[in-house]
Amino acid sequence: MALFSNEAEKTEKNGRPQIVPNLQSAPVTPQPSPIAPATAERELDRKDSSACAYLDQSAKVNGKLFFDGAARIDGQVEGEISAKDLTIGETAQITAVITAASVIIAGNVKGEIKASQRLEIRPTARISGEISTPKLAMHEGAVFDGRCTMQPDGARENREISALRRDKQAAQGDGRAVNS
Repeated sequence: MALFSNEAEKTEKNGRPQIVPNLQSAPVTPQPSPIAPATAERELDRKDSSACAYLDQSAKVNGKLFFDGAARIDGQVEGEISAKDLTIGETAQITAVITAASVIIAGNVKGEIKASQRLEIRPTARISGEISTPKLAMHEGAVFDGRCTMQPDGARENREISALRRDKQAAQGDGRAVNS
């Protein structure tokens, strides 16, 4: 006999009771999240970035950071950061040389940022320094003070420089300049 069970009791042919699971269950009601809305957004953003490494806002690092995969930083870093994909959160205070394939910035950054594929500057971002990337997305509200270079990978090395010079005919009064 199942006195303390939510399962129904059924009698077999031999007279012994057999326990059969009760397939009806109470309806599940969603519980409100205990996380505040702003914190929930950051938590969702943190999950969306699929970061392998995470430095929270209480972290303070002085030196070189190297991440093999994706990383998210919400703390303070001074030095050098290298990662495959890097997300700098709203609470981050970074003074560093940053090198990554893809960078998303929502916090404060001073220094040099080299993104080989893409750089996204979110509305809460404050950047002072030099950025270099082939693709740049800058949201309204973001602040950038510095120098930006946007060239595809290898464009700098393969770039041809041509100077205008006058041909012999131009020197004789033709007035046309010919590209060399």
